[in-house]
Amino acid sequence: MSTEDTPAAPRSLAEALRARGDAALGALLRSRPDLITPVPTDLTQLATRAGTRASVVRALERLDRFTLQTAEALAVAADPATYEELLGLMAGDEGDPAVTAALPHALDVLREQALVWGADDRLRLVRTARELLAPSPQHPSPTGLGPTVQEATAGMSPGRIQEIVTAAGLPSTHDSVSAVTALTGLFTDRARMAALLADAPAESLDVLERLVWGPPYGQVTADPAPRLRWLLDRGLLLPTAPGTVVLPREVALHLRRGLAHRTPEPVPPVVEAAAAHRPQVVDSSAAGQAYTALATVEELLKDWDEGGPAVLRAGGLSVRDLKRTAVALDVPEPVAAFWVELAYAAGLIASDGEADERYAATPAYDEWRERPPAERWARLATAWLAATRTAGLVGGRDAKDRTLSALGPGLDRSAAPEVRHRVLALLAALPEGAAADPESVLARLRWERPLRGAQRQEDDLRARLARWALSEAELLGVTGRGALSAHGRALLGAPAAPVKGPEAEPSGPSGPGDKLPVHHHRTAPLTPLSPAEQAVASAAAARLLTPLLPEPLDHVLLQADLTAVAPGPLQRPLADMLGVLADVESKGGATVYRFTPGSVRRALDSGQTASDLHAFLAAHSRTPVPQPLAYLIDDVARRHGHLRVGAASAYVRCDDDAVLSEILADKRAAALGLRRLAPTVLAAQADPAGLLEGLRAMGFAPAAESAEGDVLITRALAHRTPPRAAPEPVPDGPPVPDDTLLAAALRAIRAGDLASTTPRKPGTAPAADGELPRTGSAETLATMQAAVLTGEALWIGYVNAEGAASQRVIAPIRVEGGFVTAYDHTADEVRTYPLHRITGVAELADDAG
Repeated sequence: MSTEDTPAAPRSLAEALRARGDAALGALLRSRPDLITPVPTDLTQLATRAGTRASVVRALERLDRFTLQTAEALAVAADPATYEELLGLMAGDEGDPAVTAALPHALDVLREQALVWGADDRLRLVRTARELLAPSPQHPSPTGLGPTVQEATAGMSPGRIQEIVTAAGLPSTHDSVSAVTALTGLFTDRARMAALLADAPAESLDVLERLVWGPPYGQVTADPAPRLRWLLDRGLLLPTAPGTVVLPREVALHLRRGLAHRTPEPVPPVVEAAAAHRPQVVDSSAAGQAYTALATVEELLKDWDEGGPAVLRAGGLSVRDLKRTAVALDVPEPVAAFWVELAYAAGLIASDGEADERYAATPAYDEWRERPPAERWARLATAWLAATRTAGLVGGRDAKDRTLSALGPGLDRSAAPEVRHRVLALLAALPEGAAADPESVLARLRWERPLRGAQRQEDDLRARLARWALSEAELLGVTGRGALSAHGRALLGAPAAPVKGPEAEPSGPSGPGDKLPVHHHRTAPLTPLSPAEQAVASAAAARLLTPLLPEPLDHVLLQADLTAVAPGPLQRPLADMLGVLADVESKGGATVYRFTPGSVRRALDSGQTASDLHAFLAAHSRTPVPQPLAYLIDDVARRHGHLRVGAASAYVRCDDDAVLSEILADKRAAALGLRRLAPTVLAAQADPAGLLEGLRAMGFAPAAESAEGDVLITRALAHRTPPRAAPEPVPDGPPVPDDTLLAAALRAIRAGDLASTTPRKPGTAPAADGELPRTGSAETLATMQAAVLTGEALWIGYVNAEGAASQRVIAPIRVEGGFVTAYDHTADEVRTYPLHRITGVAELADDAG
């Protein structure tokens, strides 16, 4: 190939981006979506934005450990560096086949994300990334390396530099620059450095060993010990401040055998299997937990059916209300917080917005209850996957040392959905039925997103999110016995489970303590699905779960001890009626209901008659109705409504004056403020509701009546909020652009770049790059009219109605009425522009393509 045919090396990141195709630019914008918000006007602006501190920090935080180590090595290499120099820093003098194999991919990732540009013979780390990763006294390098000899001797006197050169056995020079160059050459020459260190005292070598892997700084006194003096005289330690010395980078690299990192990690840690189960066992266990999840959410909403806990002034549930909810659900408080937050994320509960604001079920809850069980579970699981609200934070403290409450503010963590998906994706990569070792999952996540700098000392939120994801997936039934279920795999949109190899087969009966040597399965990483894809995946998960869930029963088993046993889930009408007629005594594989006078009275208050209750029990019991239960119903029904309570402020009336006398004589009635108005009527100071409760506490069975004297049927009225939308997840930065937006953005960037880089005729270019052309209105009009006749293209500056300025290349077709109609080369279409919005016009050079 001739020299003329060889493409020139890019001189800037903008030129490197300009040489990319649309596919490569699209990959950059997908991996760093903050660069497209708003859409850059051209590639120069895109390169500038890609080099801003906030964008570079965000890009570095999303690199895996080895790719980040590669960037850190480039930050301590020469600028520019060659690929061979980078490989030497990563693999060392002795080489490492794994590093050699992984380095090209890591470098490709850095190039794709515009953190590195240039060919292999001139690799450049973007300036901002170098500033963030290069060593400095304020911000030590993750490599543990210090400054170079040139940097460390920048403020040193020429005489002292010459003394060091002479002590190191080098000839003196006439200037400091050549002296520093000679000293650097000595420290980077492996053979000469080995000879120099061979004469070093053992105590001096011990000092170097303590500093070699960092931190490279040490303290010395005004009169250093002989072991330190030997090193200082030869420049193996250089002073940086009074009482402080540093190990030069070149010396450290020699002692490290060329390695920038003590332990390069080119291969991700293997996710190990802690136990293996039959897939059928995993699916059955997960399905059982999925059914329990549905029952728990229904029980929670039933408990809040007539209005739940009050909303705190700052938002959320009080600690007392969360404890009450945990007792009602018979779960620990953190688990209760998870169920409350899950129902909220699914849009099933919300605040009612009333003056006395309380939490209650939403209208969507009634619609959700009518869906088949598997579809109800899929809605909960889908909401959990996408939710940024993190129940595990409940009870902790925010940045202002305020307690974080369930349903309150401050629980959103934008990384939560990504961590959940990644954890489940790692489980999906294991053989079917294999349960992952949690610590190996955490180790893998730390490799994929390592902590940098000050984050190393802070609590690792991603590790906590991963632990919560594992436990919540088990609670929800996405996993069973720690292994991903078939419907959980479908929920992710994951491919079929990897075939279990011989190395994953247990040698004996598997159990929770078995450790299986499962090799790493290289599958494509799963990312959160789009809404349309997630809907398809959720439907597939529901189909797989349906045959695993138990069929609802239409019967119970009545016992002689006033209990009923439901051997499985009940059909909804039966469950609803039984929930009114009896109290739940215990739950589990079979639910035990107990009939009491209070529960029977509750059914009668709801409008049922004794005959209705007898018929209901006879129709839904596989055993005869026990005589004690029949007597209980008849006895409560006989006394039900014998007393009547109405509004006076309240009164009690009864045809049997002896009953009223009994009430008056009871000491427990003193608080009701009763007095006899007539032989069959008592007046009370208490309100009707308080009077009803008081008489029931005394063992009577009063009934409320209307002003007309009719018995009021006290049906439980379900309290619902107005229609409420489920909370929107808080995104982790700008969303990844879809294909349509990406194509439009690329077209706009290319168009703007064409306009800004098209050659102009001499004397017509703007004064500075990016500046719009400026011409008077008369000159603009004359140039436009001439271009219509000649068919030439023009370069114009244009300001739209919103005030946004842009550069365009157009071919005018006609000029009339204050408008120019032209073919816009940048937009590739015919457009009409008002002349008063054109800032200026310039002719293009004759050779402009």
